[in-house]
Amino acid sequence: MSIGSLQLEGGESIEDCNISWVEHGLADPDAPVALALCAIGSTHQRMEFLIGPSLPLDTRRLRILAVNALGNGLSTSPSNSVRQPGHAFPVFSIRDMVASQSRLLDNLGIGRLHLVAGASMGGMQALQWGVSHPLRMDRIVALSPLARTPGWSAGINEAARRALHPFVAPGTWAGRKASASAWEDWALIMQLLAVRTPDQVASEIPDHHALKPWLARRAQEWADRGIDPLDWVYQSLAYDAHDVGTTPGMRGDTALALSNVRAKTLILGARPDLYNPTACAEWASRQIPGCVYAEVKSDWGHLTFSAADAENASLVRLHISQFLWASESKS
Repeated sequence: MSIGSLQLEGGESIEDCNISWVEHGLADPDAPVALALCAIGSTHQRMEFLIGPSLPLDTRRLRILAVNALGNGLSTSPSNSVRQPGHAFPVFSIRDMVASQSRLLDNLGIGRLHLVAGASMGGMQALQWGVSHPLRMDRIVALSPLARTPGWSAGINEAARRALHPFVAPGTWAGRKASASAWEDWALIMQLLAVRTPDQVASEIPDHHALKPWLARRAQEWADRGIDPLDWVYQSLAYDAHDVGTTPGMRGDTALALSNVRAKTLILGARPDLYNPTACAEWASRQIPGCVYAEVKSDWGHLTFSAADAENASLVRLHISQFLWASESKS
């Protein structure tokens, strides 16, 4: 859906901004609405392991909008913009993502939300929703979020951007979906070192002979998704710059910004998490009034909050369902 020209907080605008989404669940316009937000480099499908009958985002109880973030290749992005293609595309922020989603909801005639939920960058957007629009939602579920991106996470992204540089630099970006070769060095950083743990890697890569075939498979998987590397780069820059404390009126104070969240909030952290450090999620939870915090201990690390492992997915669903629906089931 076109939301017109989107003014960005950096001063530029995305012209002819379009936001893509998929709707699940109840068709009743009066049904409670849940907003499901996607992670870096992912699409609306990222949250589907939580969506369905009897799942936390219960399609029998909710109208669910799974929204594609700016720069993911479905909503307006460097790779698909007609008027601002490639490096002509303006840099955007997590708050700009939230602003685009708020504009979409306004255009759809949706006011108050029952729930805003997301994992990783989706969780970052969910916390930003709570700061930017504290009275617009009843509940927030943020999985492995960051309220302010630490240097560690930004350093991982920078290493990954450098791996993609030969394919995205001005003069080399071809404006087409990348082959597996573009993702090989990136996969070494992001898929092996950042989002898994050493124990999980050991189970998938038992020795050095298995390393290169494993990386080739991961690179091919990303190529098959049709993601453009420049889109990932732009989203990663938004990821690095994120701080809810720089929201207008919050004086650069991250703790103050989080203290203004009014929605009932659940934050789940993974232990360990080598991409978004667990301590960051725990710290954020202590700044939000009444926030419920829990950790999931898993060898899958940052991938704990995905469909990567069935046992983890079941545990995550249980935590969220207890938070969202336990009081109703007791009544």
